[in-house]
Amino acid sequence: MSTVTSRDGTTIGFDRTGSGPPVILVDGALCHRRFGPAGPLAAQLAGHFTVYTYDRRGRGDSGDTAPYAPEREVDDLEALLREAGGSAYLYGISSGAVLALDAAARLDGVRRLAVYEAPFVVDDSHPARPDDYLERMEALVAADRRSAAVARFMRTVGVPAVGVAVMWLTPAWKKLKAVAHTLPYDFRILGDTGSGRPLPADRWAGATQPTLSMDGGKSPGYLRNGMRALAEVLPDARHRSLAGQTHLLKPEAVAPVLVEFFGSDVGADRTG
Repeated sequence: MSTVTSRDGTTIGFDRTGSGPPVILVDGALCHRRFGPAGPLAAQLAGHFTVYTYDRRGRGDSGDTAPYAPEREVDDLEALLREAGGSAYLYGISSGAVLALDAAARLDGVRRLAVYEAPFVVDDSHPARPDDYLERMEALVAADRRSAAVARFMRTVGVPAVGVAVMWLTPAWKKLKAVAHTLPYDFRILGDTGSGRPLPADRWAGATQPTLSMDGGKSPGYLRNGMRALAEVLPDARHRSLAGQTHLLKPEAVAPVLVEFFGSDVGADRTG
């Protein structure tokens, strides 16, 4: 493991593997380098890119300087971009896709951006998140009711009650509980993008780099609608559905797509 120091002094832990143009992978809720899809995807990409996987603040080996603000997570990516030589490709999944979008809109050096299934609700195809959702989640975390916070999140993302009950009994539940305090961070990043209203036209106006907005062909309609809507509001984006995939995206399904999209960058360094 290596570290970088973010603008507010927070230590951010990361791993670097492979060779070639740099790619930074941005995790979604409850995931980090040792738990989630980033590690297996990095292994798939390492033959083409120098891949950076990192622990978002509050997770794994990264610090968690208070007070939290979504802007600080963009600062964390800024520190990783510097470590990568000043520019890199970004790939974000789920809430990490929204963080990657915010970083691409604010930071210089994001050459291309790929995002998969940000949990947007942009129409009436899915119930909007309640206005007090973040407040209730923060209350559970403040009361140290970590299992309850994780269970509430799992039900929100569509895991049936019986599925949550089964997960509660598995070894993975302990790992989920360990980072439950970061769940409010993800919902602060999401903001009002789960309101059932169209995406804001201006939030990512600065994300002018080529962007690939992806969803899974077997995912719920509201997720697919959201990613199509995203492609329409970004300055330079196209939409693609990955056949047979769901929100639990398989690394071997998305890796070739990322190799093609990032590798088609005219200025890419292919000497690695």
